[in-house]
Amino acid sequence: MAPRREMVSVLPRLQLLVLPLLLVSQLISGHGGKYSREKNEPEMAAKRQPGEEFRMEKLNQLWEKAQRLHLSPVKLAELHSDLKIQERDELNWKKLKVEGLDKDGEKEAKLVHNLNVILARYGLDGRKDTQMVDSNSLNEDTEDELGDPRLEKLWHKAKASGKFSGEELDKLWREFLHHKEKVHEYNVLLDTLSRAEEGYENLLSPSDMNHIKSDALSSKHSELKDRLRSINQGLDRLRKVSHQGYSPTTTEFEEPRVLDLWDLAQTANFTEKELESFREELKHFEAKIEKHNHYQKQLEISHQKLKHVESIGDPEHISRNKEKYVLLEEKTKELGYKVKKHLQDLSSRVSRAQHNEL
Repeated sequence: MAPRREMVSVLPRLQLLVLPLLLVSQLISGHGGKYSREKNEPEMAAKRQPGEEFRMEKLNQLWEKAQRLHLSPVKLAELHSDLKIQERDELNWKKLKVEGLDKDGEKEAKLVHNLNVILARYGLDGRKDTQMVDSNSLNEDTEDELGDPRLEKLWHKAKASGKFSGEELDKLWREFLHHKEKVHEYNVLLDTLSRAEEGYENLLSPSDMNHIKSDALSSKHSELKDRLRSINQGLDRLRKVSHQGYSPTTTEFEEPRVLDLWDLAQTANFTEKELESFREELKHFEAKIEKHNHYQKQLEISHQKLKHVESIGDPEHISRNKEKYVLLEEKTKELGYKVKKHLQDLSSRVSRAQHNEL
């Protein structure tokens, strides 16, 4: 019988990447059954079952687990949007596989990685403090509201400067919170990638690891570098705005995610006409985000009201408020999915334009 290492070496390298990540997913439930291929590669014509949120069993299991964790209504709606996008991507991948594509398993490895990022982001991976476990993680002290002494100092200086109206301070605060979220996302990705690499090292020899890293992990490291660059650029912007205030050229967009995209677009390889078209699409995107933000606030208000009514115990009021809450919840999920999908599309366009420069 050939040694195990020789048997491993003849397998497609990228398919090996899936193994450690799948093991992580399987540990979430304590067994691998619901994450097995048989459970999650249904026939292409399979449809969502009555009473279930998703077509894929593993996503329904994760959704049920999230509801048991008592996440806030807004956080649950965000998770629902992420899982919907994950489901869409996985079902598209299955069509490719039926057509004989993705033979090296690269797209499959990316899908498993994306799912593990979702698990870490929402605390579904069984780890209480995912973003803080790596010593290389950026500072994210959750005891402070902004989590970074530099941000706290900038924010207090901006408030005391007298350069901002109340509306501008609200806008600046959203930018600070967005920066904190970007740091959190970076740390989640960093930890997920670190754990994946540890899994590869346990399965493969050092020589195999060198090939694997160069073939498949480089894109993830590149993504981390891009995110770190965005974080540093964002911090520079916050410093500038906090000291100088908003100028007419910095107030075209209000939403931080749109501001990020616009900053990236202006340094990408767009023609003047393409850049103007992108600017117009960003305006539509910002309107979509504002609508989603409105429904998120209404959902939170409705949730608090429902809790109050339930504590009183009036069946008629409970029924009426629950009906309103369910409608708001569905609308928030729907808008959240559209916002995340639109953000993905816009980010991909900017990324392609940037790479065209190279």
